[in-house]
Amino acid sequence: MMTASESGVSFEETDTRHDKMHSTIEDWIDDLVADVDEAKASQQFQEWLDVQSRFHDYSHRNTLLIKLQCPEATRVAGYNTWRSEFDRHVQEGEQAIWIWAPIITKQCPECENSPSYHEQSDCDYDETSPEEWSKGLVGFKPTAVFDVSQTEGEPLPELETEAAGDADDLVPALLHAATTLDIDVRVVDAAEWEHGDAKGVCKHRTLHEGQPVVEAKARSNQADLAVTLVHEYAHALLHFDGDDEPERAKREVEAEAVAYIVGRYFNLDTSGSAFYLAAWQDDDAESIQERLGRISSTAQEIIDTVVEG
Repeated sequence: MMTASESGVSFEETDTRHDKMHSTIEDWIDDLVADVDEAKASQQFQEWLDVQSRFHDYSHRNTLLIKLQCPEATRVAGYNTWRSEFDRHVQEGEQAIWIWAPIITKQCPECENSPSYHEQSDCDYDETSPEEWSKGLVGFKPTAVFDVSQTEGEPLPELETEAAGDADDLVPALLHAATTLDIDVRVVDAAEWEHGDAKGVCKHRTLHEGQPVVEAKARSNQADLAVTLVHEYAHALLHFDGDDEPERAKREVEAEAVAYIVGRYFNLDTSGSAFYLAAWQDDDAESIQERLGRISSTAQEIIDTVVEG
């Protein structure tokens, strides 16, 4: 396994080792912040952002319906939307994913029904004519949508987030380190992968057992597999007891920053992390630095476990 000195930074086994590593990690985080700012300003990211903005933000209920019918779904849209917005078309024979779409129309100020239902109801409101009523939500209707995997046509822009480098020794070391970190890890063949476009996941073993389970999709790029493993290990160490949806972006920032640091320590090219973080962050890149302590300590724990393994 690669030693600390081979990472390009010397960390002697002394009482100051921890401080030196923390200082180096601070410098690397500064580099990452600068890279994220640069990624956000790039044409590639702006084109990707433009396409993402055209996808509807579905409600929690519809998100559950989509996942129940098509667990691997990543980006969904209606039949006509795929054709008009993205120059793609639904392939013949594909089965629709059904969701509930809101019905927005003129609404009676008193009974809150649409004009047609208002006429059939017992409501006697007649102070203003239906033409003057404001629009509102009067109900829902089943609507068909399709996942990008069910379509073909013009490719959607993608962000180059894959890591690069020599990780042939690092991947086995990370798998071995999982035992010390109290993580159950599995590398799953691509043909058996059940998590769509996700490269890795961190989940509970069962509803009643507490040990986190990390699964990563097998791939030929061992450097990218290594960074995925570290990303999911960070989730297991930092976020396993919480699943607060509003905090999800912050959790992804922490996990990817840890992956960036650990990958860089072992001489991998993790510059793609900048695009990953740019896609998750709504605020300035400096928010990464606000969580430096958690990021640094988790990265050091994983590095130490691998090096000592």
